[in-house]
Amino acid sequence: MKLSSVVLTALMILPGMPSRMTAQQPTAIKDEEIGAQIKVDVNVVTLYATVHDKHNGIVASLTKDDFDLTEDSKPQTIKYFSRETDLPLTMGLMIDVSGSQQNLIEIERQAGAQFFNSMMKAKDEAFLISFGADSDLLQDLTGSPRLLQQGLQRLKLNTGYSGPTAGPVPTMNKQRGTVLYDAVYLGSHDMLAQESGRKALILITDGQDEGSKVSIKEAIEAAQKVDAIIYGILYVDRGFYGGFNVGFFGEGSLKQMAEETGGRVFTVGGKNTLPKIFDQIQEEMRSQYLIGYSPTNSKKDGTFRKIDLRTHDKEQKVQVRKGYYAMPDNK
Repeated sequence: MKLSSVVLTALMILPGMPSRMTAQQPTAIKDEEIGAQIKVDVNVVTLYATVHDKHNGIVASLTKDDFDLTEDSKPQTIKYFSRETDLPLTMGLMIDVSGSQQNLIEIERQAGAQFFNSMMKAKDEAFLISFGADSDLLQDLTGSPRLLQQGLQRLKLNTGYSGPTAGPVPTMNKQRGTVLYDAVYLGSHDMLAQESGRKALILITDGQDEGSKVSIKEAIEAAQKVDAIIYGILYVDRGFYGGFNVGFFGEGSLKQMAEETGGRVFTVGGKNTLPKIFDQIQEEMRSQYLIGYSPTNSKKDGTFRKIDLRTHDKEQKVQVRKGYYAMPDNK
């Protein structure tokens, strides 16, 4: 299924497009979401946070009194707090199959299969998207690791050019090469907008974008509006770039997307193999704090609200999204 063709109309009306789910809306927090049956008739903003110590180890024993929270620099009161290890997770694995990744696809296929086998728990769901010259939905949302592995078998090089002089260079003959930002937008807006609970996009890519219809800002905004965390796996075939970083500029954009949504970037290299990185991501997603608060600014004017969450220990780093859009309630 070609995602880029399915949502062509949506891409044409991107500016100001409301999300089908909002970060701030009247909610009844159920027991499986917060640990106790709490019904509220107010707007609640939920945050999923991971805390690391100075050695980058995960800190998993904090209480809500260990955190300070502000929204647009104004202090907020944390009302709901729990440590989440088994809350159902909806995730998308998104794999770069552009020309620059040609030599890495088989490794990505094998590691992805291992990841789905170890990661998928009861009630978890995942989907699989490949992206190169366009985006392909290889497997829709499912709780079946077997179906996801079958989707991985359909990974193939996608340079968008198959003529007699086709080559590995993504931008040859002005063909679109790597629609990374489009893929993030589509994974967020089309795949995760109707889902609730914890949501994540895992990107395996060198971070280069060539030919996307949307900007990196619009891609990040789409992920923020559906509360999706982006984990970037920087996987670069140095040989494709001449053995050095010449012609490669993707790390910064991948880091920006991850940090703005509460995730982070992992780099494949040396002993830090792709399977080991998948293990680290799994540990992070199973060691999150769920924090809920009712913002002092109750206006739903569609503006972006900056969030700052930190602990009292200055050596600890809190990994959380940078903010949310105060969207009006859906009618």
